Amino acid sequence: MDVNLGLLVVKLLYTSLTTSTVAFGSLHQVGTKRAELRSGRQQANGEYVGTNSEFPWYAVRLRSNFERCSSQILQEKGYPTFLPLHRTRRVWSDRTKELEVPLFSGYTFCRFDPQNRLAILTTPGVVGILESSAGPIPVEESEIEAVRTLLKSGLPVGPWPFVREGQRVVVERGPFTGVEGLVASVKNRYRLIVSLSLLQRSVAVEIDRECVRPLSPGAGQ
Repeated sequence: MDVNLGLLVVKLLYTSLTTSTVAFGSLHQVGTKRAELRSGRQQANGEYVGTNSEFPWYAVRLRSNFERCSSQILQEKGYPTFLPLHRTRRVWSDRTKELEVPLFSGYTFCRFDPQNRLAILTTPGVVGILESSAGPIPVEESEIEAVRTLLKSGLPVGPWPFVREGQRVVVERGPFTGVEGLVASVKNRYRLIVSLSLLQRSVAVEIDRECVRPLSPGAGQ
């Protein structure tokens, strides 16, 4: 009887240890997958690479203050998103604080199949997609790349009144090499202005005038 009892206890202990090991392994796999998703989501330039990267960028219009929340939900659904952020200083009566806010308030950028956009439109905070009668309108890839380059430089970048005309230039050296835009002089300082034509929004960054070269009319169009 004592021997049989001992064998029973050993079997129970073995079963318990095996179950615990399997459960731990499953939890570890889930934790690893979540960590991978988090690492993909947290990128310094505000971009998350998902499973629809073969499609163009589209501008998704959002409710006020939903930029981060809606972008994160789209990421959870597997859509590549790009939410450009910039730092700005806010002043209250009792304090001053530097905040990171959306560069294009009310918008995020997302890659998705334009023929299958219901999952985008039903995302909390999404108001709509910038489109024409023919469907969603792609954002120029070169314009997205220009904004991304400005943000990667680490220099102060901020919103700017939308500019349609002016001296078009290309940057020939420095962190913005290859970026095309307009140049403006403000208080004896030069600013490179990059615009997203579809949104009719612009961003600007201070630049050395010697780093740019004027483009001939029609160049870069």
